[in-house]
Amino acid sequence: MTLKWWAVLVAAVSVTSVVTANVAIVAVEGEQMPLVVNLFALTTAGTAVVLAVVAELHERLNDRVSALTEFLVARLNEIETHAGDRNTGFVEGYLLSHGQDADVVPFGRPRRGAAER
Repeated sequence: MTLKWWAVLVAAVSVTSVVTANVAIVAVEGEQMPLVVNLFALTTAGTAVVLAVVAELHERLNDRVSALTEFLVARLNEIETHAGDRNTGFVEGYLLSHGQDADVVPFGRPRRGAAER
């Protein structure tokens, strides 16, 4: 069982037991259960309900993140198959045609040297 269902079970047992105990005490003795016992049971049930809700939200978030991850992996694989090695051939051809010691050509306009001014 998951945490969510354990929390639901604890809340149900807690509420059921305190209601049953209250009804039994009132029917047999005509008195009420001590306030501390009722508050403890209600606190336990409330905490268990909050824990169940948080566990459900965590499970949903985890499912969405997993779906998003699978979608992104599929999309990246699709992009990779379409792009392939188009640029690799260009770069390798450039390097082979110019040799490994090819000059670096800067972008932009060439600067004038001091002698050309």
